[in-house]
Amino acid sequence: MSVDAFDIEAGDFSFTAHAAGPPEGRLVLLLHGFPQSSFEWRHQMAALAAAGYRAVAFDQRGYSAGARPEGVEHYRMEHLVGDVLAVADELGAHRLDLVGHDWGAAVAWLVAAHYPQRVRTLTAVSMPHPAAFAAALAGGDPDQVSRSSYIEMLRSEGAAEEALLAGDGAGLRGVLAATGHPDPDNTGEYTRLLTQPGALTGALNWYRAVTVSEAAARSAGALKIQVPTMYVWGAADVALGRVAAEGSAAFVEGPYRFEELAGVGHWIPEEVPDDLNRLLLEHLAAHG
Repeated sequence: MSVDAFDIEAGDFSFTAHAAGPPEGRLVLLLHGFPQSSFEWRHQMAALAAAGYRAVAFDQRGYSAGARPEGVEHYRMEHLVGDVLAVADELGAHRLDLVGHDWGAAVAWLVAAHYPQRVRTLTAVSMPHPAAFAAALAGGDPDQVSRSSYIEMLRSEGAAEEALLAGDGAGLRGVLAATGHPDPDNTGEYTRLLTQPGALTGALNWYRAVTVSEAAARSAGALKIQVPTMYVWGAADVALGRVAAEGSAAFVEGPYRFEELAGVGHWIPEEVPDDLNRLLLEHLAAHG
């Protein structure tokens, strides 16, 4: 697979991006999660390119060296959603297929909810619909509250950076290993990026810029998804439980496909790339 590395000048920022597949192909934009980068999509980019799609993955706000504004307020969800639209505009795509994992999926859900005219299909991996997740955290699911207890540590300014950057990024590698990341040889790519000056703080600011009460206060009706949607969840995910996963269906009014992967954890794009590639290509083909 031939991968092009380039910068996308969008809004006030420059985002590091990678692309594969024919330039005239249907655009599939892939949004990574924490603590990763566009590198997590390498297997999907190869499959998409082979099928004739134009796959583009970019390092998002905080992760790209040219997009690390100081201040938690710059990492609010409306800015992250705006980045996706600005990147799509720069790529010349009025409509696109949107794929997100973890935090990238949280952003993708909201892009699809608020800008359905821009999204041909949505594929959310691991992360449930934000309203379903907020409801679980607000007291509807003690299991999810327990699973999400780590978030308070990540929101602790200074202490989280110290813990994760200790030992030249050993803390980051430990988080990935402890949560079942299947490819320890490649986690160094994420450590390399997040040990750059300001990168980890930018990535952690995603957690610091949102609160559960704020998320729960959003109108569930305004977050209904109208576009064809596939949600892929690993039943062995240590961070995201069943109640929010199954509850996501209530927030999708368009065509919906829920795929539960038995015995699979949080890092689906790298843990079971062939399974995800098959599902993704089926979903895209069904809604051309």
